[in-house]
Amino acid sequence: MKAIGIRDLQKNPSLITKWLKDREYTLITKRNKPIGIAISFEDEIITEGLKTSFLVEAYKNSIITLGELAKSLNMSKAEAMKFLSSIGVNVIEYDFQDDLDTIEKIIYDS
Repeated sequence: MKAIGIRDLQKNPSLITKWLKDREYTLITKRNKPIGIAISFEDEIITEGLKTSFLVEAYKNSIITLGELAKSLNMSKAEAMKFLSSIGVNVIEYDFQDDLDTIEKIIYDS
């Protein structure tokens, strides 16, 4: 990991460009206190994160199925369900009101 201060970065922005091309994580500081990290877009952490984010959005919008999501993320369906649950995404669509309406219909139609 490289580190560079804001002033040095302003004076020589080509340093960060070189480090990013070399796939180096770069800590950016201001008055010797960290204020950010620069990470190359080629880094797996970014590409995998973007891939996962796009796939989860596609699942949430019913563009892909749970099976397709699991396959794309190299997970079993069970693992994908656990993952989705851990990030607050509904795995099962369930409308409790539909059940109540059905029960009410059964009771009153009898």
